[in-house]
Amino acid sequence: MIDHSIDKNGVRVVNKKRPVNLDIATISMPVTATVSILHRVTGVILFVGLAFLFYAFDLSLDSQEGFDQVVNALQTSFIAKFIIWGIVSALMYHFVAGIKHLFMDIGYFEELESGQLAAKANLVIAAILILVVGVWIW
Repeated sequence: MIDHSIDKNGVRVVNKKRPVNLDIATISMPVTATVSILHRVTGVILFVGLAFLFYAFDLSLDSQEGFDQVVNALQTSFIAKFIIWGIVSALMYHFVAGIKHLFMDIGYFEELESGQLAAKANLVIAAILILVVGVWIW
């Protein structure tokens, strides 16, 4: 509720009588918002991850030694495996969320209950795919 009052100088003052919650830890977002935000975040991760992928691709095509270096890094380096796992995990999540958005574009999952169910299914399917990718990479 907004209260309008006049101060002693004749200026209208607006007093906002509403709770203000700035503690992020106590804010609970709906699952649909979480899925949407994660879809955007994974898109950014994929964009940044392309730099690593292009570098490895360029190095592997440069010479036989470069190819061997990339293969060796992907087989032995924890950091290289972790970066690849992160990029492929982002791709898996982004792919699943993109499929959900395609279904929404044709008219499914637009109601609150079905949208929440689709968002939960999105998280579960993506988590399973990310685990499978992790096992495959390691």
